[in-house]
Amino acid sequence: MGMLQRFENRLEQLVSGAFAKAFRSAVQPVEIAAALQREVDNSAQILSRDRRLVPNRFHVELSPADHGRLAPYSSTLAEELTEMLRDHAHDQAYVFPGPVSIDFDEREDLTTGRFRVRSAAEAKVTPSRERARYEAPADTRSDLAPRPAVRRARVVLEVNGVRHPLDPPGLVVGRGSDADLRINDPGISRRHVELRVETHPGGGRDTGVRAVDLGSTNGMLVNGSRLQEAALEDGDTIRIGTTTMTVRLDAGAAQDPRRPDVAHPSGWGGGGV
Repeated sequence: MGMLQRFENRLEQLVSGAFAKAFRSAVQPVEIAAALQREVDNSAQILSRDRRLVPNRFHVELSPADHGRLAPYSSTLAEELTEMLRDHAHDQAYVFPGPVSIDFDEREDLTTGRFRVRSAAEAKVTPSRERARYEAPADTRSDLAPRPAVRRARVVLEVNGVRHPLDPPGLVVGRGSDADLRINDPGISRRHVELRVETHPGGGRDTGVRAVDLGSTNGMLVNGSRLQEAALEDGDTIRIGTTTMTVRLDAGAAQDPRRPDVAHPSGWGGGGV
């Protein structure tokens, strides 16, 4: 029995006949499953002879009519599709850079029965334990030392849509446990790049950021160019592995650490996927 047939059988056992009725003349779940498999296969990037990197974030775009029919069953369908993709990845020696997620979006330009699949590889981002302990809220810390005042961050690093404060002297980004900001991307070295926050000799305001490759295997791209070291300006991007990071200067990060759009190293405030 093929994987798609097994997927369909499992789905039939989990939901009532109303599910089949809802999709009788619209997009079928097995069609979505097949399209997700094709998207994974077509997007696979070779890591080694036995391992290939594939996307882990998926958006299934549906017409308003199909999206409305799907809505009551979206959670169940997403769980089954995720399990199907994990099985497929295991069989094909694929590697996901982070947790698999599947979202269903409504698109006005699609007609009933038509759908699109979009994907991206987004690695899980985890600040180091040392930085987490230093900046965690006082009521979550194991020690009784006073927490330093939270100041307005002048430099932040955006990774997968989440902002991480960049304070002097900077931080090391990599895949290893000793990196300040860990990114679970197979294309990233254990200590891949250092982002150095520079200040005036006499102290005071931050003046800029430099990216320095730490002898990584795959190097880094700054605004699309392969460089060993580069001075960064607001909006510049650094790509390492399959992950793109954006530097924001004078970004006005929140003074309140619990704002969801600013990720502090403890992880509260929204973590990366």
